[in-house]
Amino acid sequence: MTPTARQLNRATLARQMLLRREPVGPPAAVDRVVALQAQEPASPYIALWNRIAGFDPAVLDRAFTDGALRKASLMRITLHAVTAADHEVFHHAMLPVLRASRLYDKRFKGMDITIEQADALLAHVLEFASEPRQKAEIEQLLHGHAGDVGQPGVWWALRTYGGLVHAPTGGPWSFGLRPAYRAVTSEPREQKAALAELLRRYLTGFGPATVPDMNQFTMAPRGAIREALELLDLRRDGDLLDVPHGTVPDEDTPAPPRLMAMWDSTLLAYADRSRMIPEQYRKAVIRTNGDTLPTLLVDGYVAGVWRPAEGGGIELTAFHALTDDQWAGLGEEAVALRKLLADRDPQVYRRYFRWWNSLPAHEVRVV
Repeated sequence: MTPTARQLNRATLARQMLLRREPVGPPAAVDRVVALQAQEPASPYIALWNRIAGFDPAVLDRAFTDGALRKASLMRITLHAVTAADHEVFHHAMLPVLRASRLYDKRFKGMDITIEQADALLAHVLEFASEPRQKAEIEQLLHGHAGDVGQPGVWWALRTYGGLVHAPTGGPWSFGLRPAYRAVTSEPREQKAALAELLRRYLTGFGPATVPDMNQFTMAPRGAIREALELLDLRRDGDLLDVPHGTVPDEDTPAPPRLMAMWDSTLLAYADRSRMIPEQYRKAVIRTNGDTLPTLLVDGYVAGVWRPAEGGGIELTAFHALTDDQWAGLGEEAVALRKLLADRDPQVYRRYFRWWNSLPAHEVRVV
């Protein structure tokens, strides 16, 4: 029987470890949820705090440092944290999209350099970045090989499609404002097979889902997605596809409150955002430039946003009336989040606070 909209919501919550916190380590959790949005350094930490029982951020620090988890440009041409094993597949799966996003962009096409020359420069960068290198060091290397041609546009292209990963630089969330990069080696993979594996992994973490959903998650062309799906053994129910043993909970499965990270993948993994975000709140949560605010989940759906308050509290903004029990649950989550932030960055996400001026606030509480 075709799942209801509410069952699809519960399927996402279950596969994304949002029905209950579980006693696993960060690499195992990331393997379960497939990928965490990571363009804001704090977001993987807050995402895993929502999912792991007794989450210790120092364990995530170590996973980034020892390479068990990697941060790189992947799906949707944005930074994601993934396991090392998934990165080796996902990079090859996404390579045509990553290359096209840069090499056919007017910023690259307007430079006096060919694609072949850029690829030749990449070989020098990968050799140089066998150990972590800062942007300025890499740009100096490029200048030595190509002079002023394409500076800094060539590096803008190479850092996206070149197979580089971000190297931890310290700070409260492992990665600071001045990123470092290192090269990783991986075996060549056939691109369609790699894309098929990426889509299979997507369905394990976000299914059941449609081809438009997969297009939204990856930005890979729908034609390429359909061809890759032919390589997989999948369960089909109308437009919905799923891995053979994917489970879909009952629609009355309880969903606890959560304070989600900015750009949490659950909000961005579907063409139909209503699986997690009521349509009337979509534009409030996902801003015109793509900023996706840290949200409140109530009964599995976005019901508002949160941000740090002055003095160390958490400001909770509800978009509609909530019950006393719902406020109490959010309050307990906020108290726990305060403890995490206090040891790392009590004013996380502060550069995005401008968006709060136009929110559809029904009630605001500070915990």
